[in-house]
Amino acid sequence: MSIGAVSTAKYFVPFAIAAFSRLHPKIDITLSIGNREEIRQALRGYDLDFAIMGRPPPEVEVDTHLIGDHPHIIVAAKGHWLARDFGLAAVDLSHETFLTREPGSGTRMLMEQLFEASELKPTIGMEMSSNETIKQAVIAGLGIAFISAHTVASELEDGRLVALDVAGLPVVRQWFVVRRQDKVLLPPAQAMLDFLGAEGARFLPGVPARSL
Repeated sequence: MSIGAVSTAKYFVPFAIAAFSRLHPKIDITLSIGNREEIRQALRGYDLDFAIMGRPPPEVEVDTHLIGDHPHIIVAAKGHWLARDFGLAAVDLSHETFLTREPGSGTRMLMEQLFEASELKPTIGMEMSSNETIKQAVIAGLGIAFISAHTVASELEDGRLVALDVAGLPVVRQWFVVRRQDKVLLPPAQAMLDFLGAEGARFLPGVPARSL
């Protein structure tokens, strides 16, 4: 079977696939990782049996199966001057430099919606196509970032990153398994789809409660 996943999902999808493979060791699975637009294109072109993503593509008739909540937060380096403040407003971040994902990323789109709703016009620093690069840049003190809490769970736990206490955060979206309605799934793909719908939530990274 062929599975697609947006890049942010790589922090839990491989663990779900590994658990499924232990139950069904003879099933071959191909996993493709890309940003939201790349996965949407692959789904439109019938390249995938199904995809793990956030907001399903509106231009394709799909069936969706909920996996679980997907919180987004703003993170800064340990010791950042706003780290100990509580009840920050978006305007308090107006002098900060934001490190962002590339255009086409679902996280980038969600960040821009947050800025528009709060009338925040931030300073945008570097654009990066990798959550890993953004994390390292924030840890290095190059700026702050709006990012999926699932991508920074370990860094929050060990204290290398801190979540800023900003009004309106976390922004919570959902993880879905998405397949085209007109895509006929073979039994192995259907079994994996059912597994993700029933068991997928337990593979989501744990996020420290103080960060949410």
